[in-house]
Amino acid sequence: MFPTSPPPRFRTELARTLRLAGPLAAGHLSHGLVGFVDAVVAGHHGTATLAAVSVGAALFWLPMLAPMGTLMAVPPSVSQLDGSGRRAEIGPLFRQSLWLAAGLGVLLFALLSAVPALLGPMGIAPEIVPGVIDFLHAVRWGVPAFALYLAMRYLSDGLHWSLPTMLLGFGGLCVLAPTAYVLTNGLYGLPELGAQGIGIATSVMFWMQALGFALYLARSPRFADLRLFSRWDWPQWRVQRELHTGLPIGVTITMEGGLFAVTALLIGRLGEVPVAAHQVALNVASVCFMLPFGIAEATTVRVGHALGRGDRDGLRRAAFAGFAIMLGTQAVSALCCWFGHDAVARLYSADPAVIALGGALLLYAALFQFPDGVQVVSAGALRGLKDTRVPMWLAALAYWGVGMPVGAGLGLGLGWGPRGMWLGLTAGLTMAAFLLARRFLRSSLRMPMPMPDRPTMTDAA
Repeated sequence: MFPTSPPPRFRTELARTLRLAGPLAAGHLSHGLVGFVDAVVAGHHGTATLAAVSVGAALFWLPMLAPMGTLMAVPPSVSQLDGSGRRAEIGPLFRQSLWLAAGLGVLLFALLSAVPALLGPMGIAPEIVPGVIDFLHAVRWGVPAFALYLAMRYLSDGLHWSLPTMLLGFGGLCVLAPTAYVLTNGLYGLPELGAQGIGIATSVMFWMQALGFALYLARSPRFADLRLFSRWDWPQWRVQRELHTGLPIGVTITMEGGLFAVTALLIGRLGEVPVAAHQVALNVASVCFMLPFGIAEATTVRVGHALGRGDRDGLRRAAFAGFAIMLGTQAVSALCCWFGHDAVARLYSADPAVIALGGALLLYAALFQFPDGVQVVSAGALRGLKDTRVPMWLAALAYWGVGMPVGAGLGLGLGWGPRGMWLGLTAGLTMAAFLLARRFLRSSLRMPMPMPDRPTMTDAA
């Protein structure tokens, strides 16, 4: 039987989603600003350094999207255990997530160690390759720490406590910026390391964030009853299998990030200036994306709560609240990219050619702000419905069946260069927005509403 009390008004839902989305978006924004700091330091060191960091960052973040998405199964699992009074089960689940994160970190370290050998066959411009290798060899040492940090961050987020994520995120930037600047430019008698210095600084930041989060979880009274580090648990296949239900989320996020990463690699064939300009526009777009990404996570939680109540109207209202907030943030982002494109490009580089092309690409970034927001919030709403497998295939069709062929055809086939590749990005995101929004609207109407019940970790994932 459905609840008989009147559902909350849309304005109330909007306020609840805003309160939940604010800290989450701030935490994601701190991660987006890592790329901003790296790009600004690299750009002011030289166009070649910025180009090397652009390609290196694409090769680094593409595989990192897999653990980010896979470990996103942790917050809803923790949240449901907490809400059902089963807090004693959170500690064992957390320790299993650490095993999963550690395994993913080691695997990705090995992958990044092998990637430099593939740069030649990829057709990357020869003048960029040495800097890319230096960056990857340095930043790979931070990969295990970043994976462990994600497991701890998602535990805290699942318990609706995002303050440490925000503080450690922005605290990490305070470590990254001066360390990268000193190492890249060789100040205070240190050698001038260029792109390698940025990679080293990023790794140092990841380890400091991971150790800081572990110390906080171990000593904070808020988590004392969970006994997170009180015992040693070996990997348990049953729990690991349930955590692996986050794989479709990881694959979906990786496919979207892969569209941008492969675009960067294809532009890497065109030389230093196109690559550097692409990095300018891509970094701005990535920072803008962090806001709707946080809204999408909040939408997942709100839709999931409504689903658990058996409230179909409530879950649609929760999704529409997420869309409404997203439209506001994306309007601001689009206006900033459109009217401030040249000013923003000058923050990254003093090279007139990079500023001109980077500013032009920001106009394309302005065009896809709305479809990018629609597709990510739609995906978040679908995760709230526990619908992840079909959206994974829809995302594959949009990004790789539409976006990449259009971008490669216009950019390389017709010789439109980076501008053509960015039109391809716009086409892929627009198709994803249409397909995912359409699926949510249909699924939310046809899905049978369950009776509230005690959740399991499988349900949460």
